[in-house]
Amino acid sequence: MAILVDGRSRIIIQGITGYNGRNVAGRMLGDRTPLVGGVTPGRGGEHVLGLPVFDGCQDAVDTVGANATIVSVPAPFALEACQEAIDAGVRTLVVYTEGVPIADAVAMAAYARAWGATVLGPNAAGCVSPGLANLSDINEANLDPGRVGIVSKSGTLACEVIDQLRREGMGESTVVCLGGDAVTATGHRDILERFEADPETDLIVLLGEIGGRSEILAAEYMPEMSKPVVAYVAGRSAPPGKRMGHAGALLGNEAESADAKIVALRDGGAIIADTVLQIGDLCRAVTRD
Repeated sequence: MAILVDGRSRIIIQGITGYNGRNVAGRMLGDRTPLVGGVTPGRGGEHVLGLPVFDGCQDAVDTVGANATIVSVPAPFALEACQEAIDAGVRTLVVYTEGVPIADAVAMAAYARAWGATVLGPNAAGCVSPGLANLSDINEANLDPGRVGIVSKSGTLACEVIDQLRREGMGESTVVCLGGDAVTATGHRDILERFEADPETDLIVLLGEIGGRSEILAAEYMPEMSKPVVAYVAGRSAPPGKRMGHAGALLGNEAESADAKIVALRDGGAIIADTVLQIGDLCRAVTRD
């Protein structure tokens, strides 16, 4: 079992005829992930790498049973693309697109909640359940099936932890990257709840950073959990008002600082890694206890 994506996933790419869409499709086919087609309005009937292209998401749902999508369209059209997919019945979406206007991201999150869909992003690396389905830009060759769930704002930090887990002889149930923008549709708590309910996830790694309240909300939920959480928050040395990489990694006030989030996570019961390089050792120690 896994969360969000698994062997039953039927994935499409919205914007598959674009440069990035084609690249993502090629990698996914190489990973043998269940990619079944793509969508580009006005290009229905064409093929990309042998995959059918549809004019709209409803056509993809009706014809190939699409139930998950990567949205790789220009930023001004990302909201409309998400709404179209949700209207067609798709319930797992990764918005890979960067630069989505904040107002559109807010509307995207509200639309997803109203219809019971899960949207990762904007600016999300995506999610992957090793050996089952890959709805992300993470290289499947670096992953091993296992029982550790990872939830992260940063795809780069997630990849660092994946490497450490492999060195420890451990693997992942699902890796979920939420996206680095100031407004994202899904938060850490949403994914913790799913991992808590997943019988094949025994341990969770939570990776956060400065900016926003996603980690604080996750910490508030942790006392209800039965599974251990190893947590790391990046940006302890970030100066106020300085954006650190992601659009959302901006220290607006002390409550959004790394130190404040670390305190909240520790109070919630998380095992805190002082550096990202400690995470593999901590995960191994937890499984030995």
